[in-house]
Amino acid sequence: MRIKFWGVRGSIPAPGPETNRYGGNTSCVSVHTAAGNLIIIDMGTGLMHLGNALLRTEFGKGAGRATILLSHTHWDHIQGLGFFPPVFIGGNQFTVWGPGSSPDVLEQILEGQMDPNFSPLQTLKNLSAKVDVRAALPAFEAEGVRITTREHAHGHTRALSFRVEEAGRSFVYASDVGYPESGPEPAAIAHYANADVLLHDSTYKPEDQATRRNRGFSSYEEACAAAIAAKAKRLVPFHYDQDYSDDAVDGIVAACTALLAPHGIAVTPAREGDELEI
Repeated sequence: MRIKFWGVRGSIPAPGPETNRYGGNTSCVSVHTAAGNLIIIDMGTGLMHLGNALLRTEFGKGAGRATILLSHTHWDHIQGLGFFPPVFIGGNQFTVWGPGSSPDVLEQILEGQMDPNFSPLQTLKNLSAKVDVRAALPAFEAEGVRITTREHAHGHTRALSFRVEEAGRSFVYASDVGYPESGPEPAAIAHYANADVLLHDSTYKPEDQATRRNRGFSSYEEACAAAIAAKAKRLVPFHYDQDYSDDAVDGIVAACTALLAPHGIAVTPAREGDELEI
């Protein structure tokens, strides 16, 4: 699997000179399987840049197909959809797997952001590509790989984490995770267990999270605790707070490295444009 980061910030885009090194776009990650199939995880503003890159492939000719995994429907995870060039090219096909028991409810939420008060697109039906919206199952096959989902708390709502497995390798995407004060639950650790790469919400420094726990995000210390308990091989801190400069993120990465080095766990920060291969 080849993983690439297109958006790594949380809550709201944060462009500017203080965020240039890690990037200011919101959550979007692509996964190319060994067979070359495409999985997109979350549709934050980074999706626009992924879409522009895809125009140089079969997606630019209306012959593209991809699976989209949607963790939840907060703005910073869906706002890129209306700016994703491949959806305006007929012939392209996208299957969106998202939270909730009903695909109709999920589709209505996505339709809501196309309301003419918010968008000139007005409706998903004005997209030229085929978009098939489905409610995510606990486990399913897509693009030739196995995907397992887990629902977790995220403030006053819920979100999904995804475990993607191919040929004995595993990548876990766990953004927007809110744990109780006791830390990661056993069910979460089981979902992350032995992951080759654990991408984990690292929104806050512990001192900032102490006053914002009800927002449903993790501190970098909780991300490290999850990686240690799950015996992950590599931690990818992700979903940095929009107010953190690149220097502040450098501090988070350094702290994670110090915490995880005694356990033999590598740390690779999520940075727009960077790639990882499993």
